[in-house]
Amino acid sequence: SKWFVKKRGLVVGITSSGGGLGTLVIAPFSTYLISSFNWRTAFIVLGFISWIGIAALSLLLRKDPGNFGLLPDGVKSETRLGSVNNKAWDVPTADLSLGQACTMSQFWLLGLSWLFISLSLHMVFVHIVPYAVDKDISPMDASFILSLLGVANIFGRLVLGRLSDTVGRKPLAIIGALIQCGALLWLIGARQLWMLYAFSIPFGFMFGGSSAMITALIGDIFGTRNLGAIMGILIAGFALGAAIGPAIGGYIFDVSGQYFMAFVTGAFSLLIAACTLALVRRVSD
Repeated sequence: SKWFVKKRGLVVGITSSGGGLGTLVIAPFSTYLISSFNWRTAFIVLGFISWIGIAALSLLLRKDPGNFGLLPDGVKSETRLGSVNNKAWDVPTADLSLGQACTMSQFWLLGLSWLFISLSLHMVFVHIVPYAVDKDISPMDASFILSLLGVANIFGRLVLGRLSDTVGRKPLAIIGALIQCGALLWLIGARQLWMLYAFSIPFGFMFGGSSAMITALIGDIFGTRNLGAIMGILIAGFALGAAIGPAIGGYIFDVSGQYFMAFVTGAFSLLIAACTLALVRRVSD
């Protein structure tokens, strides 16, 4: 977000598509490791790969264009960065401090939307394979549901991220959450493999787009000077959703013996996320 303003949605979509690519690759790879060895070996191998990869790539990161005498988007040096408007949202980059951001309703609304989207997403990620296996689908076929989610996620980040630069991020993020809600309601009645695959495409596509748009919105609204601190607090909502979503799904299954109410809870969470996003207003409003 610090390096781009005009095409921030597209760029965030490109960079964050690595998450979808990881889902595409890691899900079947993990299934292979577990079936060939055991889950402990799988964790060790995946942990080692992640450790080496993240440590090596982090050395190549460059934090801020200002450190190199540059401005985002090739803006001329005499143009103040704070005066550059994002057409999609038509708000200046305010460069607010963390304290200032915390006093704004937008901050908490975006955090809540991330929490509820993450709750639903990670409930699906953790429980979709056991749900499919319960429907007499093989573990390998079930793992490809996650891979399909990853593929759709990549395209969602790229397509909707680019589209948000022209039509606006907020409407697309709301639509994305509502379509995900509808996809989860479809999942409740899914009994065959093709129905689970059909669920994965819109759910993954819209999650990818919604996630990229919320990330870009944070830079749009609060600016980029203190983006790390602001993003760190807001993404805690996403992490909280990732922690409690699978636990809620597991508890419901243990009590009821089925996933019906778990997926209903996930759909309701997405509906709440759409409502919180609808309440987000421009700084000037």
